Amino acid sequence: MSVGILAHNVGTFPYAELAAKVASYQYKYVQLALSKAISDVDCSLGKLSPGLANSIAEAFDRNGVKIPVLGCYVSLIELDDTAFRHNVDRFKEHLRMAKHFGTAIVATETGVPDTDQYDRYAKRLRSAVEELVEEAEKWGAFIGLEAANRHLIGSAPQLAELIDEMPSSNIGVVIDPVNLMTQENFERQHEVMQEAFRLLGNRVVSVHAKDMRLNASGKLETVAAGRGMLDYGMFMDLVRQHKPLVHMTLEGVDMDSMDFSRDYVLRHRAGV
Repeated sequence: MSVGILAHNVGTFPYAELAAKVASYQYKYVQLALSKAISDVDCSLGKLSPGLANSIAEAFDRNGVKIPVLGCYVSLIELDDTAFRHNVDRFKEHLRMAKHFGTAIVATETGVPDTDQYDRYAKRLRSAVEELVEEAEKWGAFIGLEAANRHLIGSAPQLAELIDEMPSSNIGVVIDPVNLMTQENFERQHEVMQEAFRLLGNRVVSVHAKDMRLNASGKLETVAAGRGMLDYGMFMDLVRQHKPLVHMTLEGVDMDSMDFSRDYVLRHRAGV
């Protein structure tokens, strides 16, 4: 049983140094968002190649760290045509290069709307996903879509509806229970988690793990795993039931929580 981490939670470094730092915290794999985590190579649109991907993957492998997921967190609902084209093309490039990093999964949330023009944003998202599905099917890759509050797709039912509209087995789900919690529903966390796994469990390709708590003002905030009030017993039970041994990646971990959160999640994964 193992656990990974978002690579940029360790920091932004030259990739060989980043790989060594991840290994020093005893994480066995990462979700790698190139633009957030790597400082010594230009990974912008048009710059990725099999050689670059192989070099990065080899540096991590030398340190005993795998890259099972690429993060490409771009908005798929941009109304500006130039920004929309850039984001979709960048994601497609990640899909083409994924196997050279040693993975088949490229993950993203959908994007945060800044107006109430839901129909226009929904049309943009459908257009983006249609293009990405076609690219993913060509390259044997998976699109890892993640529902997150405030995003256009912010709940498990919304993500399930989108997937039902796109009949492709190359759409997977990244599930993060805390991203499904809001000020209005966090007291029903068990119901929210059960619904998410019931609707999306068969599509899960990766799991994110963090925690939530109320701040001094009574507002819900995210914290590192084990520092809050998420029921990790139920969370891990649902993971074991629906996707045993799925890659589980810690998110929102600060330096003070690196060891604590890793060990906390490992204990719960093991059912201790």
